[in-house]
Amino acid sequence: MFLAFTATVAALTTACAGGTGGVEGTPGAAGLRDPYFPKAGNGGYDVTHYGLTLDVDPAGRQLRGTAVITARATQDLSAFNLDLAGMTVRSAEVEGHPAAVNRAAHELTLRPDAEVESRLHRGRTFRTVVHYSGRPLTLTDPDGSKEGWLRTADGSVALGEPVGAMAWFPGNNHPSDKASYDLTVTVPKGLTAVSNGELTARSTAGATTTYHWHTAAPMATYLATLAVGRFDTKTSTTPDGIKVFTAVDPKSAVASARTLARIPEIVKWEAARFGPYPFSSTGAIVDRTHDAGYALETQNRPFFPGPPDAGLLVHEMSHQWFGDSVTPGSWRDMWLNEGFATYAEWLWEADKEGVPVQESFDRAFGDDANWAFPPADPPTAADISKAPVYGHGAMVVHKIRQAVGDDKRFFALVAGWTKAHRHGNASTADFTAYTEKATGLDLTDLWDTWLYGRSRPATDD
Repeated sequence: MFLAFTATVAALTTACAGGTGGVEGTPGAAGLRDPYFPKAGNGGYDVTHYGLTLDVDPAGRQLRGTAVITARATQDLSAFNLDLAGMTVRSAEVEGHPAAVNRAAHELTLRPDAEVESRLHRGRTFRTVVHYSGRPLTLTDPDGSKEGWLRTADGSVALGEPVGAMAWFPGNNHPSDKASYDLTVTVPKGLTAVSNGELTARSTAGATTTYHWHTAAPMATYLATLAVGRFDTKTSTTPDGIKVFTAVDPKSAVASARTLARIPEIVKWEAARFGPYPFSSTGAIVDRTHDAGYALETQNRPFFPGPPDAGLLVHEMSHQWFGDSVTPGSWRDMWLNEGFATYAEWLWEADKEGVPVQESFDRAFGDDANWAFPPADPPTAADISKAPVYGHGAMVVHKIRQAVGDDKRFFALVAGWTKAHRHGNASTADFTAYTEKATGLDLTDLWDTWLYGRSRPATDD
């Protein structure tokens, strides 16, 4: 489920993040030195809010956008970067003043005028406006999958894991920088625009309809989505007061209905194990089969390429805790997302289908694919969504459960983790330290053998 047009992603995965493109003064870094995508994200500031106004023409494959980015400087800034792949930047302003824009591949370097620069001190909140347009790109990931802006049978869908968000809006494109969002999207009349968060307004004027989506909880760029097409939409509320919004392509509606009706049940079931549901709304976006090659845990409402089964829905909904609320500090921490989501599937199978968790563990233990590399140390960017991150990651979770020895204490441990880092970021080091402190156990052997071990133990005990 990952990565982008070949030249751009190659730059993201191999380029040095320390360069400033010859900009003098105190510019923010052009990358955050992620272990797999060193040029992803940017230094010198922290985004607090994205305000995106988009005009989408699916037939002409065109997008016209204005991004209003509110950020806090984390250093004195003479210049700073945004990530944007493709598209044409028409103009940019910082604090209401025109800014000079230089471009190198996906990197936009904005240099404010002298008056604004003199005020961009560490701790200062500032606003940047970027006007841009063009044909959004479909990007090819190191593992060969597609992301960014994807064509569908009757429109398009934006999927961003890990770096595809830069195909449709400029931003600080790394999971460590989360922000709130407002999307105002205008599409041809008859089409629906679906995004994250809450639908707060919809209006039709002439041949177009405009939708306004608001996401209050902090969200990483890779979890933002926008699906445009013909959808059957449904709004309801769970018994616990959580809003449910589903958008389903008419050709997938009948086959999806039974599974989607279980969303309230699944949310309640997962909340009992992982802690309170972290957002004010939930739901799903279901497109036609083959419109994209994978499901993705887009915040509030996961995306599915065709009707999901219950197991897949459980997996993607569990990501609302593991990945969406508690977001990785870097892409090396992916196993914290996928290991827990896979373990959620094992728990569901045990509760609903009578398959013991140990049986799921044994099956994963015997699968050679899960032992290709340690789950906490994928060798390359092309490996961060491969089997060890999922199946071996879930085995790590189960070994922790066995070490704790008491299910009540184990699930309290998990709920404590999601509470401690709710709406924030966390690394593998954060997790191992938290687990040892919360349990009072020395788990060095567990981490060495299961999380970082490079060979399968002689036995599973």
